[in-house]
Amino acid sequence: MLDRNKRFVDKVALITGAAQGIGREVAINMHAEGAYVVAVDRSELVHELKEQCQEERIHTLTADLEQFEGAQYAASTAHEVFGRIDVLINNVGGTIWTRPFEHYEAAQIEKEVQRSLFPTLWCCRAVLPYMLEQQSGAIVNVSSIATRSVNRVPYGAAKGGVNALTACLAFETAERGIRVNAVAPGGTEAPARRIPRNEGEIDEQEKQWYQQIVDQTIDSTLMKRYGTLQEQAGAILFLASDEAAYITGSVLPVGGGDQG
Repeated sequence: MLDRNKRFVDKVALITGAAQGIGREVAINMHAEGAYVVAVDRSELVHELKEQCQEERIHTLTADLEQFEGAQYAASTAHEVFGRIDVLINNVGGTIWTRPFEHYEAAQIEKEVQRSLFPTLWCCRAVLPYMLEQQSGAIVNVSSIATRSVNRVPYGAAKGGVNALTACLAFETAERGIRVNAVAPGGTEAPARRIPRNEGEIDEQEKQWYQQIVDQTIDSTLMKRYGTLQEQAGAILFLASDEAAYITGSVLPVGGGDQG
């Protein structure tokens, strides 16, 4: 029986979007369970993880994962530093703008998809050769229950793409030792972002549109509350661990009963 405090001993985990929020929580928890962690973000804040983790078991780096070259750099660095990649957590993404679809500009739609689909797509592609060579690996993609929500059509479309990517890649790799799953977080309580996803002041209309998201999210849950960072990280770590050895191609909603 697995020791649930040591599920990742001697495993190498590449975690993206690790500077803040869910990604940071996953990195700290996975490290605490014995993993060698490569934490990636485009923000220099990711380097602060070294203050919380044993430095010989964590490597932090900055990369633009919206570009394939950035994903290749992250994967090759992880393999070079620790010799293998056992776990990939794709956490980059997040709504940039919140508004009814008719108010999105074309450039904003493209940016939403670039932010919330391509980093997952590129990182899966970059890591896959290493896992195929090992004939083992676990990938957990972070999707969202916002695939059914208001005021986030481009973001929801991007996360729907993450769900499709998860299922298709699981089909392709299951017989070659690789598991691919996703979690779909609901609303999550987290400290204020130190680096916002968008620039500029939010006007009153945008605040109203955002409040509609909050209201709809809470109303759609059975528990009538937001989740915690630890509740989201717990589901991700489960799917990444050998406890989930017979699970692949699944999307697990973590939204207090909201199935997305």
